[in-house]
Amino acid sequence: QAQLVESGGGLAQTGGSLRLSCVVSGRAFNSMAVAWYRQAPGKEREVVALISWRGYSTEYSDSVKGRFSISRDTAKNTAYLQMNSLRPEDTAKYYCNVDRNWDVLKNPGRLFSWGQGTQVTVSP
Repeated sequence: QAQLVESGGGLAQTGGSLRLSCVVSGRAFNSMAVAWYRQAPGKEREVVALISWRGYSTEYSDSVKGRFSISRDTAKNTAYLQMNSLRPEDTAKYYCNVDRNWDVLKNPGRLFSWGQGTQVTVSP
């Protein structure tokens, strides 16, 4: 199973930006799609962005579309989430995960191995 290490979170003001990183080891990163998720206190984990294994296809939740951008660097086994125009409702712990199956990634309940996540807090 993959080892996932997320970083880059922190405190931002409304309208600000953050860039999250996800380093993947233990699986063939270059054959895996990648997804970013977030979980706010008291809420279920939700998927916010996905990118295909070649990076040709991306998908975003309606809540982040136009503000967040997912990318990947296969040479570095790393995926990124560029977050712009941040809002207080983006406050959550952010996680990444990988799988060959796009539909599995879209259903976080089907994934059993997670990293520690990185906290993003957006002040009003």
